[in-house]
Amino acid sequence: MGKSLMIVDDSATMRKIIMRTVRMSGLEFERTEEAGSGVEALAKLQAGPVDVVLCDINMPEMSGTELVKKARQLPSCTGTKIIMVSTESAQELIDGVMADGADGYITKPFTPEKFQEKLMPLLNGRGQGSGIGGRASGT
Repeated sequence: MGKSLMIVDDSATMRKIIMRTVRMSGLEFERTEEAGSGVEALAKLQAGPVDVVLCDINMPEMSGTELVKKARQLPSCTGTKIIMVSTESAQELIDGVMADGADGYITKPFTPEKFQEKLMPLLNGRGQGSGIGGRASGT
């Protein structure tokens, strides 16, 4: 079975940019979904697990850091890899969100190579035949 990805950002434009960058990185996901807020993402995570969450920090209703804390309490999210994607670059904030349960952190602006660098080690650690590879887009 292929891997699933959820992109959480309050900006629809940024969600599209992240999705395009993930595709350009050569990473492949069988199922992708989006959430426009931490509240929406948490509801989707409660309904069923996803393999990878790419999440903004600054969002209305529920911040990305709060989403990480709540997601880590869900039995369905024990194996979910959560990577923060944000303009915030203060080391104290990054350390805090990592301590709260995030698996990685990517600062904006980002490149396809940065997504590949951060995601591949996390995904490769999940076993062979994951459905995610380093192939170039369009192959």
